[in-house]
Amino acid sequence: MHMKPFDFLVIGSGIAGLNAALGLAKLGTVALITKKDILESNTNKAQGGIAAVLSQHDSFDSHIADTLRVGDGLCDKTAVEFLVTHAPEKIQKLIDLGVAFTTRNGVIELSREAGHSTNRIVHAKDATGAEVERAMVAQAKNNLHITLFEHHFAVDIILEKGKAGGALVIDTKNNEILSFLSKAVVLATGGAGQLYQYTTNPKIATGDGMAMAYRAGAILEDLEFVQFHPTAFAGKNGLFLISETVRGEGGILIGADKKPFMHNYHPSKDLAPRDIVSRAVFAEQKKGQVVLDITHKSADFIMQRFPMIYATLKGEGIDMTKQPIPITPSAHYFCGGIKTDLHGRTNIPCLYACGECTCTGVHGANRLASNSLLESVVFSDAVVEDCKAYSSQSVQKNPLHALTLTSSKSDGLLSSFQQIIWKNVGIVRTEYELQQALIYFKEVEENINLLFKEGINESLMELKNMVTLGTLLAQAALTREESRGCHFRSDFPEKKEAWERHIKQKK
Repeated sequence: MHMKPFDFLVIGSGIAGLNAALGLAKLGTVALITKKDILESNTNKAQGGIAAVLSQHDSFDSHIADTLRVGDGLCDKTAVEFLVTHAPEKIQKLIDLGVAFTTRNGVIELSREAGHSTNRIVHAKDATGAEVERAMVAQAKNNLHITLFEHHFAVDIILEKGKAGGALVIDTKNNEILSFLSKAVVLATGGAGQLYQYTTNPKIATGDGMAMAYRAGAILEDLEFVQFHPTAFAGKNGLFLISETVRGEGGILIGADKKPFMHNYHPSKDLAPRDIVSRAVFAEQKKGQVVLDITHKSADFIMQRFPMIYATLKGEGIDMTKQPIPITPSAHYFCGGIKTDLHGRTNIPCLYACGECTCTGVHGANRLASNSLLESVVFSDAVVEDCKAYSSQSVQKNPLHALTLTSSKSDGLLSSFQQIIWKNVGIVRTEYELQQALIYFKEVEENINLLFKEGINESLMELKNMVTLGTLLAQAALTREESRGCHFRSDFPEKKEAWERHIKQKK
């Protein structure tokens, strides 16, 4: 096993990881590892945009109030205030890095998404994430202090006297195990949508960072709050996200009876928070196909505002300027994750986390649209600021770890796991279904342990991480005997005062 020492180790190449790496490169050498190509991330798939108060008609108080309302009483107000008040400067930072946001008459164009009380979404047409990734990847590749390791899969955090001192990593191209050593480790590994049978997330979203942190002893929080996006299109290559901004620009959900239905579920109708819209679509699908219709807008507007969505659907045989779009809910975003403070610190010294793999407290029980990319930039910058304390320290020489690689496969286990978690730990949950899921997950874990006797590989570790996280998710959903935000228990459909008291005591 080879040892690779760096000042800092960043795991993950989405907006959080790239931003952290660029900042840390000013403090020392950085190893940026990513398990596939650098552009494979949830960020690259993000269509909508980044929420920020940039208009004279908007205010920090309004953005904060919207976030707290959508978070359904479980947001950490201090974290929300930290997020919102830092937003404008972060948008300028991204512009300085080369991100080309959409403008109109020389001014940044602001769009609107569900849950927001006004237009405050900065975007790059309907491919904001891809534009952010393009600019940041270019910066990272040209930075002499950043060494990029693509196709490197992080297995576990290396702990040295209770502190994070690096990570064990599989070089999947050369089929060898490496020991990356560092003064501090930053987890920016994204979400875990691939736990579910139906998801808009790319194949890499298997919850690796959350599972690694848990095995190292880090605290995970609010895992029961999985946000299901209400509008995904089932295409030839899997589910394709239809951005919330389509509804923000006037798109209307239509039921099997050819009539709008969201007025029956929420006063904000099609601009209701995602958890409510997802459950509404889920209920209406029992009557037949649900579609999203924006054909009442001009064809020129649709093609100019949503060029990527339009082209993708056209390739699937649907002209969204003339035809409504068949949609279905799908797993989209984890509101919970590794518990961190405002500096991105976990409960393990020298271990930081930022982005979707974390629980910073800003999302509460349900994420406000377009706060996620913002959270990634704000908190990864906070991580960099805190890591300045390590600049003068030296990298510890950790002992080598003996691991064996194997070629064993686990495809059948993965497919059945994803089906069970979609059915039993999905949009609507019950105690019985959650208990049954936990029994099944234990059986899968036993099978994985048998395979592990032969050694490890990327696919086995991904499945192990998913089962670990799925088990924790189901246990959290079982414990929370109420319905709140993304978490809906049909056997406990109401919020409970006991939880209100618990949160007040916690604060």
